[in-house]
Amino acid sequence: MKIAIIGVGLIGGSIAITLKEKKFASKVIGIDKDEQNIKKALSLGLIDEGKSLEEAIAEADIFILAVPVDAICKILPSLLDQLSPKQVVMDMGSTKEKLLSLVENHEKRGRLVACHPMAGTEYSGPEAAVPNLFSGKTMIYCDATNSDEDAFDTAEAVVDQLEMKTVFMNAKEHDVHTAYVSHISHITSFALALTVLEKEKSQGRIFELASSGFESTVRLAKSSADMWVPIFRQNRKNVMDVLEEHIHQLQNMQHLLEIEDYQSFYKLIKKSNKIKRILK
Repeated sequence: MKIAIIGVGLIGGSIAITLKEKKFASKVIGIDKDEQNIKKALSLGLIDEGKSLEEAIAEADIFILAVPVDAICKILPSLLDQLSPKQVVMDMGSTKEKLLSLVENHEKRGRLVACHPMAGTEYSGPEAAVPNLFSGKTMIYCDATNSDEDAFDTAEAVVDQLEMKTVFMNAKEHDVHTAYVSHISHITSFALALTVLEKEKSQGRIFELASSGFESTVRLAKSSADMWVPIFRQNRKNVMDVLEEHIHQLQNMQHLLEIEDYQSFYKLIKKSNKIKRILK
C-alpha cells in the first residue's frame, strides 16, 4: 500500500512510524503546507518523500488527513472530487458533524472513512511523533455505514496495524461525547495555566512549588492553538454546554468555601471520587 499522509505532525507522523515499521506501507508520502515539516519528517525517517497533494493523488492508495479540522473541511471535498473508485480517504479530525454534513451528498462519499483516534500528547510537529502512540487506545468510526464496504475494510486494516480498539458512533453523538471527555479537559487546562501565569506576576516563586499534580493537570495547556481553536469553533455548541456545567460546579465549590460548609464540600469530593468506576 502507498500511503499519503496530509499533515506530518504528531498524529500523522506517529501513524507513519507504525505503518512503516510493520511494512504495511510500501511507501509513505508526506504532504504539508510547511516545507520545514516535510524536511523534518524526511530527516526523522517518518516519510519516504514529500509531494504536493496533486502529485500524491496520482499514486497513493490511502490518504490520511491529519491536519486541523478547519483544514480538513477545506481539503476533503476537492480530494474526493479527484479520487479514483479504488482510493480511500481516512480523516482523523476531532470533530465530525460539520465535516460530514459538508460531504454527505458527495458522489464519492463512500470512499471516506471518518475516524478519530483517541490518542495524543500535548506536543506537536514531526518531532513529536512516537512509536506505539495508538496501541491499546480507541479509534472511533463515525457514520461508518456511509462508507463503501471495501473502503471500510481498507481503513480497518490500517487501524489493526495501529493495534487500536474500535467504537462506532454517529457524528452528532461523537461530538457531544468528545466535548465532555476531551475538549473540556483542554479548555480547563488552558484556563488553569492562564490563572497561574497571572498569579505568577505577583508571586514570582510560585513555579518552584509546582508538583507532579500541577504538572499533570496543566500539561494540556502546552497543546497547539492551531489545532484546538478550530476544534472549539466547529464543536462550539457542545463545548459551550459542557463549559456551562463545569462553571456551575466551580461556582458551587466557591460558594461552599465562602460559607465554610466543609461538610457539603466533603460530600462533593466523595461524589467526584465515583469517577474511579470509569477510570481505573
